[in-house]
Amino acid sequence: MHHTSTGSTGNTAIPSRRTVLAATAGVTAALTVGPRAHARADDRPLRRLISRMTLEEKVGQLFVSRVYGHSATAPDQADIDANLREFGVRTAAELIAKYRLGGVIYFVWAHNTRDPHQIADLSNGIQRASLALPRGLPALVSTDQEHGIVARVGKPATLFPGAMAMGAGGSRSDARTLGRIAGEELRAMGIQQDYTPVADVNVNPANPVIGVRSFGADPAAVAGLVAAEVAGYQRSKVAATAKHFPGHGDTEVDSHYGFPTIKHTREQWETLDAPPFRAAIEAGIDSIMTAHILVPALDDSGDPATLSRPILTGILREQLGYDGVVVTDALDMAGVRTKYGDDRVPVLALKAGVDLLLNAPKLDVAWNAVLGAVQDGELTEERLDESILRVLRLKAKLGLFDDPYVSARGVDRTVGTKAHLAAADRIAERTTTLLVNEGRLLPLSRREHPRLLVVGADPASPSGTTGPPTGVLAGALTELGFTATPLSTGINPSATAIDQAVTAAGDADAVVVGTYNVTASSAQKTLVERLLATGKPVVAVAVRNPYDVARLPGVRAYLAAYSWTDVELRAAARVIAGRVEPRGKLPVPVQRADDPARVLYPIGHGLTY
Repeated sequence: MHHTSTGSTGNTAIPSRRTVLAATAGVTAALTVGPRAHARADDRPLRRLISRMTLEEKVGQLFVSRVYGHSATAPDQADIDANLREFGVRTAAELIAKYRLGGVIYFVWAHNTRDPHQIADLSNGIQRASLALPRGLPALVSTDQEHGIVARVGKPATLFPGAMAMGAGGSRSDARTLGRIAGEELRAMGIQQDYTPVADVNVNPANPVIGVRSFGADPAAVAGLVAAEVAGYQRSKVAATAKHFPGHGDTEVDSHYGFPTIKHTREQWETLDAPPFRAAIEAGIDSIMTAHILVPALDDSGDPATLSRPILTGILREQLGYDGVVVTDALDMAGVRTKYGDDRVPVLALKAGVDLLLNAPKLDVAWNAVLGAVQDGELTEERLDESILRVLRLKAKLGLFDDPYVSARGVDRTVGTKAHLAAADRIAERTTTLLVNEGRLLPLSRREHPRLLVVGADPASPSGTTGPPTGVLAGALTELGFTATPLSTGINPSATAIDQAVTAAGDADAVVVGTYNVTASSAQKTLVERLLATGKPVVAVAVRNPYDVARLPGVRAYLAAYSWTDVELRAAARVIAGRVEPRGKLPVPVQRADDPARVLYPIGHGLTY
């Protein structure tokens, strides 16, 4: 490596703009000329740059990989061991040098996202390592920051409600604000690509992988919010990514663990699944992510969409007219590995029309497979050049050829500011949905119900939480003047936990219970029924899917929060306390539990005080 700097945004000298310009061999002057920098007329310097690249460098530009560690050059020993085990290198810098990677994706479990300053340091280290190479190119740094239940960057960054909550709010202005603020904060930390928004239309309540990650079940409403969020990200110069093409909203199989089949007809796909992707393309979306799903009506070969030329080239490129970057969903997921081996998947994806290969399970196998496919003539070098050109156009549009580095000052000035946090709270208040309020139980009165017991499910915490949901909700209610006591009973409460909750309810004036994906056989049903039998007022809050209300008919007051993150639980607490009125409207229908063909609460249902 040519650089051994520690990568600190606070103390280490960052290479100057002149250094970056030199490293990109004069490309910048022709590219960073304003908002049309990615237009086809400006491709000539990029094509010259591609013509000077070796085949190995070209192959590397097509890959975006995970890497372990909080630092590009000095990770912890456990992360060094993980990198050696999976990649045969010690650090992110070494991984970039070995494979000439086009980009890196950040994960919590890979220890990439401890705090904003550390993230910025890591991003700068990755850029230094990439630019230090011959014909060094800036790296595309990405992550999945959907907000709600999927967030890789946690506090003190600003966390917003997730997509279904935003669908309940129904405000395109709020969606643009989310994209703008979220993008500004990611950009300040050196992350230029966000794998969001989810453009899937969630028409299946049993969907185990999308659910509240979708804006809702109405294609037109989803399309409007997708386009608005894309516009917000574009304003902040972060590449948004519509996913998961051609639409993952109607499945009962999680493509992380299986191979889902979407049974929509071509006409149903055009009506239900296509509109949000069309809207994203019309809004100028920078990248689109593929789905590891089988859609026989679009391609009857039995191949997943990620590997389907009829879907990615025939429909996405030719029919919809999209010429931006196409990135695969993670290639370590079961949905794309069921039919072909890890050596064939990346080659078939490129033949289908993909540009970026995300998170290959065995990077050496995938990288060498693509290299070998070109050497053997299965893939042409010209085909690689097409994808590399799209990737370099995106990097140029994002200004990475000008200056890919970030600063400590930029982090302090941008990430988690009071104004950003206040905007997230205001948006969240417009999403909480009141589904049931018999006898006008809500809002609770501090005079009539001063002592509250907060019980229920405490699912694994995403980055948008500071603790178990029961504790967060109880803390928020206490701040609002109640005396609220938390008691976690879990997703599958035991008989002992249920007994403890019932006993504790005896000392409370009312009970608030959080529910999480209640099923017909769920012990959560028993918990709620036992609490109702005490005679104490029970307020339920669905902390994930709003469909829970159909299985708990005796509850007098039911709220949908759509997630158990702090921002949504605090908003729910303010609604319970009457500090704000519930304004959310269901973005999905809730069917009856005893007769799913009948709708209990339609799209648009939502009570107010």
